Amino acid sequence: MRPVRIGVLGCADIARRRMLPAMAAQEGVEIAAIASRDAARARELAGQYGVSPHQSYGDLLERDDVDAVYIPLPAALHAQWANAALRAGKHVLAEKPLTTSLAETEGLLALAAKSGLALMENVMFVHHSQHAAIRRLVADGAIGRLRAFHATFAIPGLPDGDIRYNAELGGGALWDTGVYPVRAALYFLGDALEVVGATLGAHGGRQVDTAGAALLRTPDGVSAQLSFGLDHGYRSAYELWGSLGRITVERAFTPPADHQPRVRIERQGSVEELALPADDQVAATVRAFAAAVRGESVPDPLSLRQAWLLDELRACAAKDSR
Repeated sequence: MRPVRIGVLGCADIARRRMLPAMAAQEGVEIAAIASRDAARARELAGQYGVSPHQSYGDLLERDDVDAVYIPLPAALHAQWANAALRAGKHVLAEKPLTTSLAETEGLLALAAKSGLALMENVMFVHHSQHAAIRRLVADGAIGRLRAFHATFAIPGLPDGDIRYNAELGGGALWDTGVYPVRAALYFLGDALEVVGATLGAHGGRQVDTAGAALLRTPDGVSAQLSFGLDHGYRSAYELWGSLGRITVERAFTPPADHQPRVRIERQGSVEELALPADDQVAATVRAFAAAVRGESVPDPLSLRQAWLLDELRACAAKDSR
């Protein structure tokens, strides 16, 4: 079986630290080329993997030996280059958010479907086995009937020049950290979630939102309280609260590969800690993308609903701020 040959558009930190090492280690996947507008960065990173460097993203897309591309560019550039890649006949794995516009996300998903190409958003935590295990616990009645979901993802302040503080490049807490609790709510509560309220705020004179919160609900009244930020003490957690108890998961969204999850289950005055196997969600994501490229699976279908919710959250927050 021929490996899935991936070209990389950009040399972002997440590509260097996590995705490229995972691709290089994955059987059935091959890094074919790396492009950067900074020629020296392209040469340096491509040299580490023994592949061809390109200074032009377009030149990489013209290569016949590239089946798919990974796009770790700033969020505002995802739509442009995902569109170009799909039109060049390449499958696409793009960093989250897939785009910063509901209309652009709809357009890309429609183009991918029409072209018979895989288009996948790189929300890695959904590929970690702990979440499927927790979903089974809830389905089996471990905490009774589900009543509420709480999720938080926030990170400490970033250096002044970080692109996540640049509005023109798609910066802001909603796009960077808000995606995680929103996708987690979809994962556990389903795609019928609707927005009840939302707020976005900026600290320290930033031109982008650095904090946010939202209240969502399902048609049968299960609530989802979400919070996220770029200028906070670190937190990465969610809680499922049922009629008989609750399940709490810490280090939920970005655990290292050797981290063994410990799930806290509280029921009627008793507390149990359940140890789950360590899992490498980066490697699992690469495997999932390769399977989608080969037609062995369908990419996560929730990207469109996630884009709709993010659009609704921003609109609701803007309305409430007037």
